[in-house]
Amino acid sequence: MTDRFQVVPAAYVLLRRQTPTGAEVLLSLRRGTGYMDGHWAHAAAGHVEADESVHAAAVREAREELGITISEADLEPLCAMHRTHGNGRPIDERVDFFFSCRTWSGVPSLMEADKAAELAWFPLDALPEPVVPHERAVLEAIRTGTLAPIMTFGFEGTET
Repeated sequence: MTDRFQVVPAAYVLLRRQTPTGAEVLLSLRRGTGYMDGHWAHAAAGHVEADESVHAAAVREAREELGITISEADLEPLCAMHRTHGNGRPIDERVDFFFSCRTWSGVPSLMEADKAAELAWFPLDALPEPVVPHERAVLEAIRTGTLAPIMTFGFEGTET
């Protein structure tokens, strides 16, 4: 009998706002994490903890990383992404849950300056470089109107 496939769940919150020039998303520049440092990423994201729902994880990550309060009711599901690094290590086998949020209390601020160097708003058609690749795939799909409810990333021939 083979070992069961294990995955690490994570929650991503994409803060969105409308400006006179169009829609913008909030990204942070990663640093000091050991993973994709120097890349732009969703400003609030992280692992789902034991006995925590993905919705509760999204709310917690927004509070911990941005100092804002969001409600589970304000989370709009975007997609789930099954991704792999292809090395068989359980830590690199992921299921990511992406949410959009347009309503929150407080001013988004860098609460974990040791993990993020900068926080900035960007139009979807003018994203900075580089963006964490699997997160860019979601952002590009939003921009082009091709976002699927379930995406895959890292599996041979399946970056959809």
